[in-house]
Order: sequence, then C-alpha cells, then structure tokens
Amino acid sequence: MKILSRRLTLTLALGATLAASAAALAVAADKDLIVFDWSGYEDPSFHPKYVEKNGDSPTFTFFGDEDEAFEKVRSGFKADLGHPCSQSVVKWREAGLLQPLDTSKIAGWKDLNPGIMAMKDLATTADGKAWFMPWDWGNTQLTYNSDKVDEKDVQSLKAFADPKFQGRVSIGDNVDDAYALASLAIGLKDWTKMTDDQFKQASDFLRQVHKNVRSYWTDTTDIVQQLSGGEVDLAWAWNDATVQSVAAGVPIKAKKDTAEGISTWVCGYVLFKDAPDNVDKAYDYLNAINDPETAKVLVKDWGYGQANAQGMAGVDQAILKEKGYDDVQKFVDKTLFQSPIPSDLKLKMIAEFEKIKAGY
Repeated sequence: MKILSRRLTLTLALGATLAASAAALAVAADKDLIVFDWSGYEDPSFHPKYVEKNGDSPTFTFFGDEDEAFEKVRSGFKADLGHPCSQSVVKWREAGLLQPLDTSKIAGWKDLNPGIMAMKDLATTADGKAWFMPWDWGNTQLTYNSDKVDEKDVQSLKAFADPKFQGRVSIGDNVDDAYALASLAIGLKDWTKMTDDQFKQASDFLRQVHKNVRSYWTDTTDIVQQLSGGEVDLAWAWNDATVQSVAAGVPIKAKKDTAEGISTWVCGYVLFKDAPDNVDKAYDYLNAINDPETAKVLVKDWGYGQANAQGMAGVDQAILKEKGYDDVQKFVDKTLFQSPIPSDLKLKMIAEFEKIKAGY
C-alpha cells in the first residue's frame, strides 16, 4: 500500500526507467512463484535469502490499489501471494480468495509484534486459523515544511481545518487515511466502534479540511513533489514522504506527537486459495521477508517498521531514533490502528468521501 521503489528516493526523475526495470525483473525472475504486490516491493534487498535458496527473485506483478487487486483476483487472475493491508484482509478472506497459512512453515511467526497480532480479525480468526502474515507497518501523520510552518501552529490535527492553511494542505485520495485523520480529530481511537453521530462529526471535519485542500495526493511521488515544490506546506502523509523529501534536501518534518496522535497501518502477505504454482516457494518467500535482517532495510531506507519484533530489536538505536521508532509505545498509546472495519461502515465512508471531495 505504502512503498514506491527504493530507487525513487534517489531521484524522482527515474520513473520511466524504474518502470522498465521492474518489468524486466519480472520477466527474468523465478516463474515458479508469482507475487501480486505494490510496485517497489520487488526490491531484492527485501528477500535475499529467497534468491540465495532459489537462484532468483520471484515473478512480481503489480496493482495500484487494493480494490483494483481484489477485483482482478476475483475475476480469475492467478497469483500465489498477495500483499493487502489491514483494512482489506477481512474483505479478501470473506470473498473466498485466501487459504489459511501453515504457521509451522514460517520461521519467526512467534516473533511477530504482539500488538499487531492482537488486532481483531487481522492475522488470525477466532477459530485459530492464520490468514495473514503482517510484515510492514507505518504511520499516516502530520507532515509539514518547517521553513514555512511554525511547529506551534501544528500541535493539533485540527490544524488541517484552520483557515490560515487555506490552499496549503494536501491529504491522500484514500478513504481509510482520510477517516483515520477525521476519527482522531474528533477524539475517536477505535473506528470499529464509530457511531452514526461520530461518523457525522468525522465527515463534517473532512468538509472543513476540504476547504483548505489544494489537492488530494495519490501516491508518495505525488505528495513528495507537492512538498518539495512548495505547492503545499501541510500534509497528512506516510512515513516515506518525509524520508524522501529530506533526501531531496527539503526541510520536511513529521510530527508524531500532536494532541490527537497518528494513524498506524499494517500490511502483509496472504496465500491465495487457488495459488497455481509452488506453495513451498511461497513459504520460502515469507521466511525470507520475515527474516529479522530485513528490518534494517525497512527502517533505514524506507522509514517503516517490520512486524517482526526481533528484527526491530536488531536495528541500530540511532537509526531507530532518527526514524521515530526508538520508543514505539510512546506513540502507540496515541494512535488509531487501521483495523478492519464493518463493510457497511466502509461503504458509507467511501460514498461520503466522494461527496466531500466533490464539494458537497
């Protein structure tokens, strides 16, 4: 859901070249394993032990968002592994697209972060079956240009609706992140329990934010360009937006300690019910990405956390502090986890967000 190609952090001008490189990698890769993923996750630094064991990376094919991926698989597209995020796992599972995971074949399963594993209906169901291996997690957080915005003016998420930021704001064209922001702003940390009145309050807040929005960003490239080019000064954005902007020499900061906190999302891997190829290689891949050493890449180069708690413990403390993971509990206490929400509530959010963006 959240990562673009690592090489994009070096220069935003390599888009076409990267697309060609990704395509070439897919053609040249191990055809016994097909991974349906977000573009960028084909980076071999995420799975060196798979290459070591099998001689090549898996074949990757890409989707742009989870709804697109869902419809493609439901329509008959075949892959072995998929990479949904916390908001979509229940939908994919209830549609009959998945098969349970054999956790005895996943090294380090017991090392997965207890807080993430405790999220209802995410990794496991009440019957004890495992359906999802959490892997990468990060935040959507207040992000600002420190040369143009005084930190005292962004102590609260309500800053997004402050008239002083009219025309200077960008939030994602993403219903989950939008309602995570709105839920936090009205004081709701568990959106699975959102009442009709709270839904109205959250929607009203987003309407106020809309008055300040210059544009709704669509991916990290988009928001980094907006921030780096001075088009917007205040954004509700993912961790890597800050990492990439700073790498480009722009004074962009993320503020995790607003009065209301941040939103946390979790993405990971599932095994498709009709996985056509080598299931043993699917577990080779899950083991490779769940290796604790992978955390060093995710945290340092991407600004994200690995769900493997042992992996996070092995990252240099200076890097953890730089990326904001040195005291995870400090901000976990003030976060909205993007847990799966009831399908009727999700449909309401989708319909209302479209109205809000249209100015209604």
